[in-house]
Amino acid sequence: MAVVTETEITSLARKYETASPKEILAAAVQQIPNIALACSFGAEDMVLLDLLMQVSPSTKVFYLDTDVLFEETYSLVEAAKAKYGIENLIRVRPAATLEQQAQEHGEALWSSQPDLCCNIRKVQPLTQMLSTLDGWITGIRRDQTSARANAQAFEHDAKFGIVKVNPLILWTQEDVWQYIRDYEVPYNPLHDQGYPSIGCVHCTRPVKPGEDPRSGRWAGFQKTECGLHK
Repeated sequence: MAVVTETEITSLARKYETASPKEILAAAVQQIPNIALACSFGAEDMVLLDLLMQVSPSTKVFYLDTDVLFEETYSLVEAAKAKYGIENLIRVRPAATLEQQAQEHGEALWSSQPDLCCNIRKVQPLTQMLSTLDGWITGIRRDQTSARANAQAFEHDAKFGIVKVNPLILWTQEDVWQYIRDYEVPYNPLHDQGYPSIGCVHCTRPVKPGEDPRSGRWAGFQKTECGLHK
């Protein structure tokens, strides 16, 4: 049975529509004790991690390790551990190794069927992790993509059947980076090299000036989401 009903979720969304990310996080951990931050170690999630460690350092934090993240991302994970001493950091990995995936689906699945690759290495592990929770916290902002334009601070995640909390919905990219600068939050150095959005090594490229920030993900495919939020 849901800890928070859909009616209560709607009420929370209205109440916290204009609240600060910190206020939303505080409400989330109070209303939904069995909740976790899904941390990709991107800029938005580093802000949320910094805020969450102030509000509730014992709250679970998990990340999806696809086995093909950038070395800079793995280094940032270690830097975050050192800075915050995260009490409950959970590494979530796919059931299939890269070798097993290649045996079943062929080499470099990401270059031929990126949706299937994302499903195996991201969506399935996330689904398993979320099945143990009542809510999850994400770094979604409304201005990131048209698909995220209607995101709410609190919403029912129909795909996973739990509460989804989006504390940064009203923030812009500049808001995120201003916070990082103001509070000296560690971040992935790839952001300084033209990578506004960082995923796996094989499916992420730098973005040229004037390009959509998500255009560096799955370049050459009609794909801008890995399936975690749809």
